[in-house]
Amino acid sequence: MCGIIAYTGFRRAAPILLDGLRMLEYRGYDSSGVYIAGDGVYRALGPVDNLVQKIPVDVQGTAGIGHTRWATHGQPSEQNAHPHHDQQGGLWVVHNGIIENYAELRAELVAEGHTFISETDTEVLAHLIGMRYEETGDLATGLVRALERVRGTYGIAVMADDLPDTILTARMGSPIAIGVKDGEYFVASDAAPLIRHTQQILYLEEGEYAVITSEGYDVFSFTHERQHRSPELLDLPLDVVEKGGHPHFMLKEIMEVPDVLENSARGRLLLKEGSAKLGGLEDQVPFLRTVDRVVIVGCGSAYYAGLVGKLLIEDLAGIPVTVELGSEYRHRPHRVVGTTALVVVSQSGETADSLACVREAKRMGVKTIGIVNVVGSSIARETDMGVYNHAGPELGVASTKAYVSQLEALMLFALFLGRLRGLSVAQGAGLVCELMRLPEKVRDILAHRDKIQHIAEEYLGYDDFLFIGRSYNFGTAYEGALKLKEVAYVHAEGYGAGEMKHGPIAMIDEIFPTVAIMPSDSMYEKMRSNVEEIRARKGRVLAIATEGNTEILALADDVLYIPDTKEALTPILATIPLQLFAYYTGVLRGFNVDRPRNLAKSVTVE
Repeated sequence: MCGIIAYTGFRRAAPILLDGLRMLEYRGYDSSGVYIAGDGVYRALGPVDNLVQKIPVDVQGTAGIGHTRWATHGQPSEQNAHPHHDQQGGLWVVHNGIIENYAELRAELVAEGHTFISETDTEVLAHLIGMRYEETGDLATGLVRALERVRGTYGIAVMADDLPDTILTARMGSPIAIGVKDGEYFVASDAAPLIRHTQQILYLEEGEYAVITSEGYDVFSFTHERQHRSPELLDLPLDVVEKGGHPHFMLKEIMEVPDVLENSARGRLLLKEGSAKLGGLEDQVPFLRTVDRVVIVGCGSAYYAGLVGKLLIEDLAGIPVTVELGSEYRHRPHRVVGTTALVVVSQSGETADSLACVREAKRMGVKTIGIVNVVGSSIARETDMGVYNHAGPELGVASTKAYVSQLEALMLFALFLGRLRGLSVAQGAGLVCELMRLPEKVRDILAHRDKIQHIAEEYLGYDDFLFIGRSYNFGTAYEGALKLKEVAYVHAEGYGAGEMKHGPIAMIDEIFPTVAIMPSDSMYEKMRSNVEEIRARKGRVLAIATEGNTEILALADDVLYIPDTKEALTPILATIPLQLFAYYTGVLRGFNVDRPRNLAKSVTVE
């Protein structure tokens, strides 16, 4: 996810663009750049403050476009930073999204004599738009003709040297907001950088573009039909707009999970082959066919994702897996037996303990695989191969959407391995079909979040919780307990339900409730017995169960339902109500759930 900003009017554009980029920096932070009509292009690696140092104080242009980047194609570098120009060097593009067929388009353009200087998909878009503009002589016509060739998602802003006060912007999949003020017009990826200038905002719909000058704007469909829409008053304080209209980043990020699932799977699901396409692994297939042992390393939520990943890999690929805490694994001696692969799971890609495990494994000659969200991070760079989550920046300290994306990435990895190791096409295709359905199933859970808030209110008086699960939801129990501890400061224990009678059941009474994760799967009857044991001790039970299970209503005190899915995918769905339960509990207790005390987003020290 990247952030774009554009301005045309009567004021100097540079301060407005830089201010907007700072407001959008949470959307991307590895590089940034601006094009200012009459003054040129400035780019910088790293935070926006680095870009500020590169722009002369006497830059006077009154129109421009800017971009803050979260890399998807190409390592973070000034060369890969936006804006990108066309073959002639007179048309400039900033882009939020992914062009799925960029390799095909690039090959065609190269065959026609085009030369590329970056590794990005966006540069292909710039060349294509520039070529169509040259052919048609009209920038809007050229833009639409170029976009007809594009598959993927985009929110873009385009400028040309010969139209110095004109900005074109278009949307497909990625949001575009337009701010309107007397003699001034603004474009951005969301309303956050616009509110300090104007509260008159309109949003482009899917398949629309706008032509904006200092004198006004017009909105058109991709068939060039004018759309008559006026801006609306967005009467929201700045801090709320930054969160997309949600009161907290944590809630915003939970609500983004369906989009995250779509982004993490985009271009990777191969239905006919019953497999996954993972570009970061494809040149390592000979090695992956020979792996006879996998070690998964993670810290915090990443470790709990690894517990799910263990079962996925063992069940789908038949490879024995151990899961280790990065903080423990790195300090023990290890014997390298057979062909071992070390899989490191980290949202930030900078977790110190996990990074040390990568370096130790490489010292021993063990191949390393990263499952990382941040492109260009240390773990992403230093591992031998990897799978990116594509969850986008996560601002809330307690991981929500990134954790879910880790589960999906591990499923894709296990599916990829499985198809190399004997998993049938039919088995793989069944999982692919269900992965395609997951975003809508999560949306269904989110649509009933008011009930989860009501349940959180009912349990507000309890200071101790037991979370239990088995098999695929063993790790889900630990993750659910962790979220409640992180954002609500409530004592919560995650436990394997089968181990409950070996100690934890001694704690159960009327004031020590249990959250039982018990979808209708192969472990349901076992879980049912565990819940019966709790009820016999007068323990209150909140069950996470599969829709259609009416029996559970007589067994548990309260029930939160999730849609039916394949057993291996139940942790993804079961996680959502647990995250919301923790969120609402923390909010009701009066805490800042985005910034829990004593915690940092990325643990870069031991």
